[in-house]
Amino acid sequence: MAFCKNCGTEIDDRAVVCPKCGVAQQTVPVGEDNGGFGWGLLGFCIPIVGLVLFLVWKDTKPKTAKVAGMGALISVILSVVFYVLTLVIGVGAGLSGM
Repeated sequence: MAFCKNCGTEIDDRAVVCPKCGVAQQTVPVGEDNGGFGWGLLGFCIPIVGLVLFLVWKDTKPKTAKVAGMGALISVILSVVFYVLTLVIGVGAGLSGM
């Protein structure tokens, strides 16, 4: 059970309005959405986790979701660039007879 932020009456956790005083209650739970660096680092190190966190948090924690998704996206882009560069260098070395 929760308590009304205005009059202190005990109310249901899902109540939108206090039945005693009629004041609107906070419907979204208070949570920290600061887009911390750690979530971006996690998304960078494990891109699938960053993608999942982005999809799960995009509506409830948009800043944190964006950071995790950007970490995953940067990781995937850098991996593709690395593999293409490796392929180009390998083919070039093979053609030059090294």
